[in-house]
Order: sequence, then C-alpha cells, then structure tokens
Amino acid sequence: MGLPWGRRFYIATDEEIKTGLTTDIYFERTRMILERYRMSDIRVAMEVTCGKLPRGWPWAILCGVEEALKLLEGYPVDVYGLREGTLFTSNDIKGVRVPVMRVEGSYGRFCLLETPLLGLLCQSTGVATMAARIRKKAGDRTILGFGIRRMHPALAPMIDRASYIGGVDGVSSIIGAEAAGIKPTGTMPHALIIVFGDQVKAWKAFDETLPQDVPRIALVDTFYDEKVEALMAAEALDGRLTGVRLDTPGSRKGDFGEIIREVRWELNLRGYRDVKIIVSGGIDDENIDELVEAGADGFGVGTSISNAPTVDFAMDIVEVEGKPIAKRGKFSGRKDVWRCPECLRIDVEPVGSSRPSCPSCGISMKSILEPLMKDGKIVTDLPQPSEIRSYVLQQLSKVCI
Repeated sequence: MGLPWGRRFYIATDEEIKTGLTTDIYFERTRMILERYRMSDIRVAMEVTCGKLPRGWPWAILCGVEEALKLLEGYPVDVYGLREGTLFTSNDIKGVRVPVMRVEGSYGRFCLLETPLLGLLCQSTGVATMAARIRKKAGDRTILGFGIRRMHPALAPMIDRASYIGGVDGVSSIIGAEAAGIKPTGTMPHALIIVFGDQVKAWKAFDETLPQDVPRIALVDTFYDEKVEALMAAEALDGRLTGVRLDTPGSRKGDFGEIIREVRWELNLRGYRDVKIIVSGGIDDENIDELVEAGADGFGVGTSISNAPTVDFAMDIVEVEGKPIAKRGKFSGRKDVWRCPECLRIDVEPVGSSRPSCPSCGISMKSILEPLMKDGKIVTDLPQPSEIRSYVLQQLSKVCI
C-alpha cells in the first residue's frame, strides 16, 4: 500500500522539478500577475551570490552546475557561470559579492525555477566544500564517503557525486558511485561479524567470498579491544590483509588518537607495518588533524560531509530591460568575474571593464564567468566527475584551509 498521496516515497520526479512544482508559491503567483498584466516578456538579468560562507569558511567549491543547466534547458534563457568545481569566495577583494551564475531572460518565463535552481546549487556546493576541506587536511591519505545513511536516500547520487568532486577517493552507495563514474567502496559492517558470532570466521568468509580487487579491510572493534582484534585479523589473513578499520564512537569515551597510536605500535612490532589503519565515526574538518597526526592512513567520513551546511545562495535581479537595478544591499548591473590564476583572488567588475591585474601577484586575472547556455541550449561541455575532481584538487594546492 502506498502513501496517502499515492506514492511510495515523498520525492519529486524529474518532470515535477523541471516544470516548477517544487517552487515557492509566491513565484507561481508572480507568474500569474505578470501574465495578466502582459509583463511576462520583460527581460531581466539575475545573479546568484552568497553574502557569506558557513562557519567562516574562506572559500567554497561550486557544485550542482550541471543539474542547474539541465533544469534551465529548454527555457528561453542565457546563462553565464563559473564552471563546476570552481573554488570561489563569497566576496571579492573589494567586498563585492561574487556572482557564481547569471541568468538572463524573460522573467515570467523562468521565475518558477528560482527555488529549485538555488536548491540544486546550495546543497551540493556545501557537500563538495566540506569534502574539499577534509581532503585538504587529510593530504594524500585515503578518504571514503560513508554519509548517505544519514540523509534521504533520494539524495544519494547527488551526495556521493558532490563528495567525489570535492575530493574523496571513493563513495559507498551503489547508485552514488555510478553517478560519480567510479566503483562503490566499502569494508564490512558490524552486522556481518555479529551474525557469524566470531570475528575470525567473518573476516575469513569476507576474504574467501569477495573478488580479489576488493581490499581486505577488517573491522576490528566488534567484541574485543581494537588492538586485540587488529592483531587477530592480521594473523588470520596473514599476507592478505590490506588494513583494519577502527569505528570507535564517542560513547566509548576513548581517545581516538591514542587508540590509533597503540594499534599502529602493536602491528609494527609484530611485522605488520604494511597493514593500514582506517578510521571512521564522527570525523569532520575540525578533528581530523589529530587523527592524521596520530598516524591514521585513511578515513571513512559520513555525516559531516552528507549533512554539510548549505551555502546560502540568493538569486537577485540586477538589470531590467538593460537598465541596472537591484534591491537595497545588492549591487546592480551585470558583472564580470576575474580571478588570479596563481593565488585565486577574485575581482568583480561591471561587464565590459578592462582586464584587472592581481594586486598580490601583479599578473593579469582570468575571466571565469563563462557562457553556459544560449536561448535554452547548453553551449559548454559537461565534464565527467573525475575531470571536475582533478580541477578541484589543482585549485586546492593553491589555498590554505
């Protein structure tokens, strides 16, 4: 039996999103008013900006651009924007808000799409940014995205794709990995070991059943102390064990860093230096430093990425029928966005201004607000997630956390 409204799950279909059924009602009322007064074809330019980034973040990674273009595709609009994966700041070097996207067209024809457009950008940008922050702090250590169980399952493809773009090495969901263009990654749950009732039997069953390209990473904190189970796993899968996973929750009241050091010592002492230590459970961009310092080789990161704070983008009219106009607190007129290719500082100038030079590096800045759509047709390449991820990593090498 389905839910009262006739569906199994409370999710919108592609078509419902595309036709504006997920919009705020006042946009539908605006459309009706404009239509009645024959104002639907008044042409506007609208910019997507954010006043500040969450938690004092110095930068963010733009994500959701492909979905935004698919939303607008077929509508009579022109779109300019930063490419997906671009590292941006909320304000430029002068304090002007940085437009990450500009939509131009007849307002009455696309006003219903403002709400879903912002939703597509806000949440995925937050997820990609948190993943990038953790990537930056983890250095070259492995990061796996485990967060989909904390969110509505309909969002799994978006979360895992944005996580991968932001810099994680692998994601756990089957459909999310498909969206990211990679194979799903995971270890084993406590449930497997509990059903077997014996750690060693469960680890050996894992080893005997799964293909060889699946890393042998044993979960080692089900029944006994982490150190004890780590040594048991190393002995049971001698020569085949890739790593051990410590999933120590806060309820254990232990010092995670000290547990890592202890396990590493005991493994090394017995000749298992090649066995990696993977940790999971409550890891975020604030506590990962101490785990890196303690010697963790990899991280399974869940809720902090999947439930990352959204970036509060707003969409505002800055021009009507070619004339600059904006509400108070916003800068009117269409703008160009320039960025230094070295230090990534951004300078926002009115459209048509001459190319500025970076005040820090003294080199010419590059225009990064590119044409993405013309009259409802996508006019830019839509790169694969792996290409976007490489672009993100290249930019991360130039900034501090």
